[in-house]
Amino acid sequence: MAGDASPRASAKPGGSQPELLELPAPTAWPMALAFGVTLIFGGLVTNLAVSLVGIVVSLAGAIGWWCQVLPVEQIEEIALPPVAERLRPIAPSTAPVERFRLGKAGHRVRYPVEVHPLSSGIKGGIVGGIAMAVVALLYGAIFQRSIWYPINLLSAVAMPSMAQADVSQLRAFSGTALILGIIAHGAISILAGLLYAVILPMLPKRHTLWGGLIAPLLWTGFLWALLGFINPALNARVDWGWFIASQIAFGLAAGYVVSRSHPVATMQTWPLAARAGVQAAGPGPEEEGKP
Repeated sequence: MAGDASPRASAKPGGSQPELLELPAPTAWPMALAFGVTLIFGGLVTNLAVSLVGIVVSLAGAIGWWCQVLPVEQIEEIALPPVAERLRPIAPSTAPVERFRLGKAGHRVRYPVEVHPLSSGIKGGIVGGIAMAVVALLYGAIFQRSIWYPINLLSAVAMPSMAQADVSQLRAFSGTALILGIIAHGAISILAGLLYAVILPMLPKRHTLWGGLIAPLLWTGFLWALLGFINPALNARVDWGWFIASQIAFGLAAGYVVSRSHPVATMQTWPLAARAGVQAAGPGPEEEGKP
């Protein structure tokens, strides 16, 4: 049968008989048919004329594809290189494959096997938020001569007036800015701590490197690009060097607290009845040997 992708020999002048591989000839008619069907359905939500054009294109694609196969299948012959020039078959490797240890109940192991409790993420977020606040307040006291500067700058996310305020206003005390800053800083710190508790078990070891350096650098770069697009005036007031230092302080403190927590086994190690939430008695002694 033609087009069965089987090599065959074909005589050439001079006595050489290279092997030829018969393959179906390339054609664009299937794509034309698919495009026509797309136009038919697209016209249902746009215009009837689009569906009419789709019907014409679909018929043309179907007829062209039919003629490509029947009554005679269109094929093309590809000359194979000589046997000596072909790629050698891949030799199977005899190295053993390291296999995962099966969990309880015989199901496949999924990673991570153990996770940190969410309570550790909350504690880590609180501790990291305190460490971050200390670095930020230190920056305000040394370089801005006011501990209220970083607090007012943080509250500018929810107070547009603070984003447009001058340096003297940012250095002055504001009760509203203080409340908003504490709420925003606490909420973001706890959410980031929970994120640490979820993500750290899925990363390779060296949690201090991931949580204390790489993650703060990644989200600092994201915030820098986002803030520069949304609020360039506020972006210009942020000292990004000290901002990175405060983020690293948060990452080190939060990552340390989370990594020191006692891990909890995931549900994959539980029996099926426990994972399904079914309370059932175990098999009796006479049933344990049954399949």
